[in-house]
Amino acid sequence: MEGKEDINGKTLREISDIVVSLNLPAYTANQITDWLYKKKTGTIDAMSNLTKAARQRLEEKYFIGLSEPTGFQLSADGTKKYLFKVKNEKYIESVFIPETGRNTLCLSSQIGCKMGCLFCMTARQGFQGNLSSGEILNQIVSLPETMLLTNYVFMGMGEPLANTENLLRSLEIMTSPYGFGYSPSRITVSTIGIIPGLEQILEQSRCHVAVSLHSPFDSERQQLMPVQKVFPIKRVIDVLHEKSHDRQRRLSFEYIMFRGINDTARHINGLTRLLNGLRCRINLIRYHPIPGASFESSDEETILWFKNRLNEKGILTTIRASRWKDIFAACGMLSTSVQAES
Repeated sequence: MEGKEDINGKTLREISDIVVSLNLPAYTANQITDWLYKKKTGTIDAMSNLTKAARQRLEEKYFIGLSEPTGFQLSADGTKKYLFKVKNEKYIESVFIPETGRNTLCLSSQIGCKMGCLFCMTARQGFQGNLSSGEILNQIVSLPETMLLTNYVFMGMGEPLANTENLLRSLEIMTSPYGFGYSPSRITVSTIGIIPGLEQILEQSRCHVAVSLHSPFDSERQQLMPVQKVFPIKRVIDVLHEKSHDRQRRLSFEYIMFRGINDTARHINGLTRLLNGLRCRINLIRYHPIPGASFESSDEETILWFKNRLNEKGILTTIRASRWKDIFAACGMLSTSVQAES
């Protein structure tokens, strides 16, 4: 494939430009997207309603970059963590989460991450590159359970809004009639609060948005999440107030519960003030220990008390089920450093 470009992950507009450059009929673009995103074909030669000459011209410059997982781990609860090989001999992880009434795929958007959150194992791996839109979509198309999927969350490796161009391209293909045709209500994009990317997502997509919060107080949040220094959470909240007017969009805040750090009545009051007037929910998450980190999760009694008090104050709050720890697939635990070295 050396010297060729992956055509998988390109939008209808981009494929139309390719068709023009190859002097092919304009309708060929719709034929190509149908093969890529409806039929999910793996080869250009399989596009049988294109002329042989058209297929030859395409194959001179392009290929379809689909690749199956190189391995997986199975959790005791049925969750599967898949390993995919991507560019430059690197790896990413995706997680298939089967539940009653829904099956969710946790998608990665980057190889590693450079955001430096202290509690995150992916951050320990460091940043090794952005995924292309084709590599993002390959996690869906090449998943053995792809036909069972009902929901999609960009909560895997990396910060999605640090790879906004390829994220938006992927979301367009996932939700467009020419693409996979998924409802935006089935897709959630998680972010630590990269404001330029957040503004783009709110303006150009109708998908749900989840913001990693973890403390309502600037100094505490900055200690946990260095991004707070560049994009303070109060500015993030202002953007959500200003630009999130789609009532079909769900706004949520991810809140990992750290014992003795962010689980007090003071934090409940701070969250109530910070989120005042914003239609949203909070998802409380048990902290899952990672090697070398000194944090501990709040105990179950504290987490339940925290949830009940927030609900009493009018903020819809839930506790995320704690699963998948046995295969290091829970929140903040994805890392391919071991696999990549093996």
